Amino acid sequence: MSNQIHAEMRRARADAGFSLTEVMVTILIIGLMSTIVLINVLPARDQAAAQRVSADLNQIDSALNRFNIDMGGYPTTEQGLEALVEVPEGHARADRYPEGGYLRRLSDDPWGNAYRYVRPGEDDRPYDLFSTGADGEIGGEDMDADISFWELN
Repeated sequence: MSNQIHAEMRRARADAGFSLTEVMVTILIIGLMSTIVLINVLPARDQAAAQRVSADLNQIDSALNRFNIDMGGYPTTEQGLEALVEVPEGHARADRYPEGGYLRRLSDDPWGNAYRYVRPGEDDRPYDLFSTGADGEIGGEDMDADISFWELN
């Protein structure tokens, strides 16, 4: 009887844990699944960032056009986009500025950079409005490329 007990105890010890092979296979499967998820999620994140930039630039453009109608011109480069949140100091038509401004607040682009505004714009445009992309620098390629309101519309 004691041999039978010893055999059962040996079997119980052998079944008590995972082998190194089982652990390695599990880690490999988790790694492969993570890779598949990342390959599918990262492009969606980049696409969402570009869509948000487009929506933000359209909202800012709309506010700039309302400012132009009410105030008799677009803000200067020096006044910048802040002119859409607070009345520019010393503006001749400050009495026409709506309570609460044209935008409640200025948001940054998805990469944490401020949107850029320059007046007058290039190519006879009244202004240029753009995001500098993921790198925050003018120029660049792929996700670092500038995203211009005029190129989107």
